[in-house]
Amino acid sequence: MVADGNLYLGVDGGGTGCRVRLVDSAGRHLGDGKAGAANIRLGLDVSWGQILQATDQALAAAGLDREALPRIHAGLGLAGITGPGEAARVIASAPPFGGIAAETDAHTACLGAFGGRDGAILILGTGSAGYARVGGVSHPIGGWGFEISDDGSGAQIGREAVRAAVRAYDGLGPASDFTRAVMVRLGGHPPDVVAWVNDARPGDYGSLSPMTFNHATAGDPVAMTLVRQAVGHVDTFVDRLMALGAGRIALMGGLAGVLEPWLSPRILAVLAKPEGDAMDGAVLLARRRSAAP
Repeated sequence: MVADGNLYLGVDGGGTGCRVRLVDSAGRHLGDGKAGAANIRLGLDVSWGQILQATDQALAAAGLDREALPRIHAGLGLAGITGPGEAARVIASAPPFGGIAAETDAHTACLGAFGGRDGAILILGTGSAGYARVGGVSHPIGGWGFEISDDGSGAQIGREAVRAAVRAYDGLGPASDFTRAVMVRLGGHPPDVVAWVNDARPGDYGSLSPMTFNHATAGDPVAMTLVRQAVGHVDTFVDRLMALGAGRIALMGGLAGVLEPWLSPRILAVLAKPEGDAMDGAVLLARRRSAAP
């Protein structure tokens, strides 16, 4: 049975999925949950729908339901938040939690990776973002959205895979088993690809990144080129974070482990193992906000 008192919910809402973790005031783990994409650019109603779906799972694991929301201090790390204005909109639209704090998913990931201390992270998932805390000052790098940013991310790799497949089909670029496989997956012909693109979101593009890595590992030259391009973006991120004063950098996100074997020894030498994940950071955000005067 869950004791009376405050509870803390850490939310990691990305472009592919949303994960939550519920803990009590002593830090004891009570339950987890997961749901679909919670990037606020999909709409706050969509984001909150996914967050609450995941929260219901965590509450059920703890033997609770939504009547417990007023006891819960929630910390949200959400993709799509780019500044205080978006964070304020999220908070204003929130269900009746006992307290709530909202930040970028990069901020909470950095808190989790270094236990709230200074450090730097590079998130490599559906999107990408660098983030450094140096001397208590935050430095967000990238993470401005699929259309203009997200270098080295799963979505960007997927988009380049689609472009490579269509170019190969038209005889404008090299063809390979990989480009043919992408074309088959999207329908077989450019008009099919155009129809797919009309409704595709970043997560849909990101779903093509696993096959890109599989073909690259098997030696497909086109897939290897795309992976090497992504590695080049990682190098650029890391160099910028180091220039800002970051001593060590933690790779986080679903692509971190997949990309790491492709990185150079120079980059591997500055990587740090994360102490915790983005949900841990979101819980810490909630704790700090609830303790603030």
